[in-house]
Amino acid sequence: MQLTKQLALFLDNRPGTLARVCEALSKAKINIYAITTSDTIDHSVIRMVVSNTRLAMQVFEEHGTLVVEDDVLMLEGDNKSGSLARIANRLADAGINIEYCYCATSPSAKKGLMIMRVSNAQKALKVLNS
Repeated sequence: MQLTKQLALFLDNRPGTLARVCEALSKAKINIYAITTSDTIDHSVIRMVVSNTRLAMQVFEEHGTLVVEDDVLMLEGDNKSGSLARIANRLADAGINIEYCYCATSPSAKKGLMIMRVSNAQKALKVLNS
């Protein structure tokens, strides 16, 4: 488990927009560790954790893309029922709110990766590491 940076991009909600973002990252040899999208009528918010945050910010800014950086938790955990419940309960007991999270794992995977934005990332890191 670690504290890491997440990038949030605000993009037009049109076909090909995400493809262009991924191509730009690929050309810069930046790997996407986690990604989620949410849409509104006129734009999409793409949240991602990448292998080189600084370079990715530079790439996006060169393309005129609005990007915001946030601290998030990156948790690698077992792929078993109850894992998220234990994490959520520990954070709740410490008064830490989970603002949002996203993850995906293959059903056969032993471990999964979760990205979690919480109300107090430093405190959450201490709570979950104790």
